[in-house]
Amino acid sequence: MKILVTGSNGLLGQKLVHQLSTDPEVELVATARGANRLNKQEGYVYHSMDISSLKAVLAVFEQEKPDVVIHTAAMTHVDQCEEDKAGCEKLNVEAVQYIIAACSTFNCHLVHLSTDFIFNGEEGPLTEEAVPEPLSFYGESKLRAEQLIQASTVPAAILRTVLVYGVAENMSRSNIVLWAKGALEKGDPIKVVDDQFRTPTLAEDLAQGCILAAKQKAQGVYNISGSDFFCIIDMVREIARFWNLDESLINPLDSSTLNQAAKRPPKTGFIIDKAKSELGYKPHSFKEGLAIVSEQIEAQIN
Repeated sequence: MKILVTGSNGLLGQKLVHQLSTDPEVELVATARGANRLNKQEGYVYHSMDISSLKAVLAVFEQEKPDVVIHTAAMTHVDQCEEDKAGCEKLNVEAVQYIIAACSTFNCHLVHLSTDFIFNGEEGPLTEEAVPEPLSFYGESKLRAEQLIQASTVPAAILRTVLVYGVAENMSRSNIVLWAKGALEKGDPIKVVDDQFRTPTLAEDLAQGCILAAKQKAQGVYNISGSDFFCIIDMVREIARFWNLDESLINPLDSSTLNQAAKRPPKTGFIIDKAKSELGYKPHSFKEGLAIVSEQIEAQIN
């Protein structure tokens, strides 16, 4: 099976490359914008591919003719999407139209990554049947991408996820675990929201969900996240306890005082029973996830 991954320089993309490049059943094609940022360069083919150009997308698909595409590339910075709506539209909506067109032309199965931010967060955790009502332009763009896929004839699985964390190489962005650990290790007091709830997702688990969906050519919507449901401040306290850091540095914050460009849904998080029963998805607990992150940080230092 030939699998093409978009966004291979990102956190999820890197985990997919690490897991798929050693899989004897898979011929892997990794794509991202610009140069390949991964240290491991063997076991797969890399193409620089601009997903905002239909011509560029079709050229790579023409050359590689993948069986399955795992589309992870997107503009995911929520406030940036609010401030640069045209850029967000280009990467999160128009690019998805190009991926759909390419999948349609070359008969590929599509595995598309979506988000809990398509919901208003009035009640969580949520099943796949929950009714979307985005609060931000980012959420809106991701919902429209879902709708484009559902309206197309391309066989596709839409995988929705929540608050992804993990360690990657040459990362352009941090995530909640690395941010909290880093600040607390320096002895910096931090303010953390106490009115938002999530099911944090280890990047390795999300990659596993993508691969299960790809190999089974699953169709429909699946929630792929961690199973532990936390208030964000409690998640950060758990991070402090795991690394024996000072919990008294963690101060509660009301999200309405944050002055962020984009509104966040207060309570999301997912019920993942469907992915467990239909795909065989088995996520780590949050504590197990932190242990994996810890090992990877150690390996990078040494």
